[in-house]
Amino acid sequence: MNDDAKAVTTQRSTVEDWTQALAESVGSPGGGAGAGVMLAIAASLASMVAGYTEADRDQRQDLADVHARVRSLREAALRLADEDASASQAFGAAFRLDPGPEREDAIRRASVDAAKASAVLGENAIGAIEDLEWLSSNGNPALVADIVVAFGALRAAVTGARTNVRFDLEALTSAGRTPEQIHEDQPALWSTVENLDAAVERIDRLTAEVNHRSAPAGSGS
Repeated sequence: MNDDAKAVTTQRSTVEDWTQALAESVGSPGGGAGAGVMLAIAASLASMVAGYTEADRDQRQDLADVHARVRSLREAALRLADEDASASQAFGAAFRLDPGPEREDAIRRASVDAAKASAVLGENAIGAIEDLEWLSSNGNPALVADIVVAFGALRAAVTGARTNVRFDLEALTSAGRTPEQIHEDQPALWSTVENLDAAVERIDRLTAEVNHRSAPAGSGS
């Protein structure tokens, strides 16, 4: 990996450069960073829909609040993507150490740090569900397809975060921890996994509802 690849970030690089770095067999950026970018896409689409929406007087403040949150989320998601890429780099470096106590300690630290990075990303994604739900009900109906795409990107972010938290925690077995000990040591992170499971189900339900409302009359959908 050359110095230019190491400098690639979601905030300073073009889409071409960032996806090229993602395509390389180096693991940083990897799937966790990709989940962050998917969250940013979901937030960006939500912001676009909010901007095209004209609310009644009693909903103007709700719309303004939604718009402000999703715009902020786009920026946060890109930052979290880069933080996940850094965590992935440390994770890989720990496993390349020679066997011994130093390697086990490095794996423990890197695994927990990587799991925490993915958990924060997942929690931010969960927080976006309600705003997308509001837009699916109150947003400009001409942009329903964009809402569905946003839900799809959000689902990718949630499932990516969930899988990465699980994988990173299970990697602790390489540092001598049993599955039972990992559950006991990291209850908050395992709780986040359960919350992400529930979030996927909620996103699927909302997406189905939007698809049903957007189907042409008489289509049988």
